[in-house]
Amino acid sequence: MIEELPDDIGNDDIDDIEPVGEEAEAQLYEHFRVVVDKGQAMVRVDKYLFERIVNASRNRIQKAAEGGFVMANGKPVKSSYKVKPLDVITVMMDRPRYENEVIPEDIPLDIVYEDKFLMVVNKPPGLVVHPGHGNYHGTLVNAIAWHMKDNPDYDANDPHVGLVHRIDKDTSGLLVIAKTPDAKTNLGMQFFNKTTKRRYRALVWGIVEQDEGTIVGSIARNPKDRMQMAVMSDPTMGKHAVTHYRVLERLGYVTLVECILETGRTHQIRVHMKHIGHVLFNDERYGGHEILKGTHFSKYKQFVNNCFATCPRQALHAMTLGFVHPVTGEEMYFTSEMPDDMTQLIEKWRGYISNREIE
Repeated sequence: MIEELPDDIGNDDIDDIEPVGEEAEAQLYEHFRVVVDKGQAMVRVDKYLFERIVNASRNRIQKAAEGGFVMANGKPVKSSYKVKPLDVITVMMDRPRYENEVIPEDIPLDIVYEDKFLMVVNKPPGLVVHPGHGNYHGTLVNAIAWHMKDNPDYDANDPHVGLVHRIDKDTSGLLVIAKTPDAKTNLGMQFFNKTTKRRYRALVWGIVEQDEGTIVGSIARNPKDRMQMAVMSDPTMGKHAVTHYRVLERLGYVTLVECILETGRTHQIRVHMKHIGHVLFNDERYGGHEILKGTHFSKYKQFVNNCFATCPRQALHAMTLGFVHPVTGEEMYFTSEMPDDMTQLIEKWRGYISNREIE
């Protein structure tokens, strides 16, 4: 795992931008320890460790030594140090050892843009972003680690690089990944300062009456159901959250909306739309997998169940992402098409209402 998350909200359920905090006081943690065999011939410590540490390049070991993180008998040594029998060799890092190191896995990535400082990917629905809470393999982070495995400067287990923000497992769409610590700090501050541009497409239950609006409501964990987030009646509780929305199409018993995030809180769009009475279509966590609007006819029930099968997740897509390039200063703006499941879902509803009068 790369970062600690709330106990009951899993890594696959996050759409949250964490501010970039001050560096913690320097403290070293042991990641690797070995006592050199009695019969070991004298050999450079970088070569010795390279042959013993899985998934570590020699270049990375040398960099660790340069940083004072490779030690022999408790004292920092250079890469050229020759190990001797019974030496105690340790690798210390400035972050705790995680139980589950990120293992590179050959998982297809839809890369929208890439340079040596960052990349933008289009995440498909169903792909967990982050290892943890039962999802230690097959995540976006594992896929990125594979893609970057030949880059000696990128360490998938280093929280100072990698994902800048996250979206839920069952949300599709755009994410930016930082390849360098400076890029991550810069991009993180853009999210924290609310200067990024993020637009989502969502299909929600019910007819949204107002053509556009703004939802303001602090979000915290639901005290009645710790697997949910909720809008707090007391604004001093939870995290301040703002979502702007605009109706794109009214489709009988559902509405296609565009949501613009001013803040980025856990489940923000899902919670805010529920708060105004419009749960996301097929959002099981918040009750959208029930037939919430429409008729009691069995044909209608069958139609909605077919819709649930067509898009077996909350109907939410992170469609656009805009930010300033952390190095060049260029305004970057990316758009991704809605995935097939949401496109087909919307077409089904268009077909349904085209020859029916909706009460």
